[in-house]
Amino acid sequence: MHTTAHPRRVRPLFTAVAITGTGVALAYLVGSVVPMVSALTAAVLLGVAAGSSPALPETARTAIGTVTKRLLRVGVVLLGLQLAVPAVLEIGPGILLAVLLTVGIGFLGTVALGRLIGVPRGLGLLVATGFSICGASAIAAMEGVVEREDSDVATAVALVTFYGGLAIAAVPLIGGWAGLTDERVGGWAGLGVHEVAQVVAAATPAGAAAVAIAVVIKLSRVVLLAPIVAAVSIHERRRTSAAESGRAPLVPLFVLGFLAMVALRSTGILPTAVLDLAKVLCTLLLAGALFGLGCAVRIGRLVRAGGPALLLGLLSTLLVGGVSLGTLTLFG
Repeated sequence: MHTTAHPRRVRPLFTAVAITGTGVALAYLVGSVVPMVSALTAAVLLGVAAGSSPALPETARTAIGTVTKRLLRVGVVLLGLQLAVPAVLEIGPGILLAVLLTVGIGFLGTVALGRLIGVPRGLGLLVATGFSICGASAIAAMEGVVEREDSDVATAVALVTFYGGLAIAAVPLIGGWAGLTDERVGGWAGLGVHEVAQVVAAATPAGAAAVAIAVVIKLSRVVLLAPIVAAVSIHERRRTSAAESGRAPLVPLFVLGFLAMVALRSTGILPTAVLDLAKVLCTLLLAGALFGLGCAVRIGRLVRAGGPALLLGLLSTLLVGGVSLGTLTLFG
């Protein structure tokens, strides 16, 4: 017997796709016009604005959440195509050690600070991931494996945007005052600044060579996204009941997909045109995911997170910035 999807179910899905597509287009436009504000950051802010509007039906909000989960996982998988292991290894063992120490101490230290300050556990994990690895992209990957409120995602992205923006000005200023070479300023930007766009902006005053160093070091931090998300996923699984944890794989499939794409990129067989297209598509998918997450946020709860969340962002920025400069000085 031939069956068709019920119109009442299909209509909210089409509405969700249309709303999300519009949000992504606007976010991409903002990111192109204002380079310091990434498309991912713009997407979550636009999503919060859309979700706060009484004109958004609850059925559309639910459908957007369904679309968001699929966009998120595919986007994180494609993120792996931006990483080539040989290029990361070329930065040398000293820098690699600095990367490992910065990410490890930054992540664990931020989680500990979150507990000390008293922010929600989910928010602490998201901030730790975003600040120590790669900003909004890392937050998008981590949010799928931890218990968190939707407002925690928006808060974490907002903190990455705010403190990353301050770092854009602080890194070259402090670097000049401390007498750091241009290459060292670029290395510090790559190790200590959150978003890729922010890293480029922070290193630009030191010249093109500094920018090149900064980007390679930044991408070496992104390599650690998969093992950290997998480790947290395993830990979260152990915290839940056996019945709940049995429904999900030990390591999320999208994390395995991410690693597979890293391996594929590392072979060098993919042409530049394909990699460029994948990068744009990855940005669009993650922007769509973050827009959807933003739509689920309630402004009141976001505002109430204020003081402790801002303090955690400040302390995490100082921690990651201090450890990155210290390890770079010792091992770089």
